[in-house]
Formats: sequence, C-alpha cells, structure tokens
Amino acid sequence: MYAAEELRSDHPDRLERPRSAALPQAVRDHLGRQLQAAYAGLITTPPPQRLLDLIAQLDGILAGEDSLSAAGFRQSLIEMLPGLRAFAISLTANETRADDLVQETLLKAWAKQEQFVPGTNLKAWLCTILRNQLYTEIRKRKREVEDADGAMAAQMTAPAAQEHGSDLRTVWQHIGRLPALQREALLLVGAQGLTYEAAAEVMGCEVGTVKSRVSRARALLADRLGMVSERALA
Repeated sequence: MYAAEELRSDHPDRLERPRSAALPQAVRDHLGRQLQAAYAGLITTPPPQRLLDLIAQLDGILAGEDSLSAAGFRQSLIEMLPGLRAFAISLTANETRADDLVQETLLKAWAKQEQFVPGTNLKAWLCTILRNQLYTEIRKRKREVEDADGAMAAQMTAPAAQEHGSDLRTVWQHIGRLPALQREALLLVGAQGLTYEAAAEVMGCEVGTVKSRVSRARALLADRLGMVSERALA
C-alpha cells in the first residue's frame, strides 16, 4: 500500500449517534448528488497562485537533472491540487488556513516522494499527510478535534463560487455541523471518491469504522436536510 505519514491521529466518536436504519437508495443517491454539487465549487475553483508558485519552485530543484520520475510526481501534485485544497477547506472552513495546510502538505510530500509507491493511491497518500498535519496543529494549539461548541458550523459557509446558491449554502452549513470524524469520512468517500479501504488508511482506522461513520453522517445529513422521514426509515 502507500507509505503512511509518521503520525496518525484519531479520537473516539464521542458525538456519533447510535446506528440509524439504512437510508433508502433513492435518498442516498439524491444526497450523493447534493454533496457532489456542493463540493464541485471547491474542485473547480483555481488554486491560489502561491501554491502553483510553490510547485514551480520545487520543480526548480530538478534544474540540470534528468529526472522523469520527479517531473512526473510534480505533475501529479498539480493534478491533485484542486481536490487536496477542497479537502483542506472542508476540514478547516477557512481558505487562508486551508492554503497554509496545503502548502505544508506539498512540502512534506515533495520531501518524502521516495516513500510513495507508484501505482498506488496518490490522493489518499496526500490526504493522509494533510490530515495528520492538521491534527498536529490542533494538538499544538491544545484544541479539541471534535466540534462540540459549533465553532466549525458557524464558519462553514459556501465557497465564493457557490455564494448565490442557497441550497448549496444550506448543504455546507449542515456538513459543518456533522461530528468531525463523520464529516471527514463522508467527504473522503462521498466527495473525494476514495474507497472505504483508502479512507480507512487516511483516517488510521478500520474499514468497518469508516463505513459506520459514513452511514451515520449520511443519516444525519439527510435528516437535517429534511430528505427523509422517520416513516421512510422504518
């Protein structure tokens, strides 16, 4: 599998509710479309120039070298950048902080590129580095990972590209109110398109735990968006 970062961080799902009944497939499909639509604005927004400049500076290290593998790695980073930045924004609810996080992720990924196994999941490897960096920063600031006081929810707003879509703003607000670990799992699987196995690698937990978190997150989000009634879940 791909190389793991030096630190994995996870916490008990203190805010997770008991398992809900399985959502009807039609509701899951509709919820998936809404999640993808809400996330699309982040994916399609051009990365800030400073991140592109950083990759160009890293690429300058290759000057005078015949390193096709390093050049290919650099191109892969560029291709992964929009999705990586979207993941960072969805976790921090702050574009400036997210860009700082992505910058640190790019620097670490470049320094550790020999640890990445070609042919494995680069997106998952980068998301692992980014997530570990975020949790390291949180611990340094002695802040709780869980968003019990609603601070994340208060900041989680639609990105600029979606500011005129009230439905998408509503989706983002409710995503922001999900328990942190459920939110991460849902975004990794439902928005980033990772498999449960890859998401488990990113979050440093069992596959079954990821499936449970995604299921609970879907149920909470569907309920809060009024997409399904108790009768439909019976």
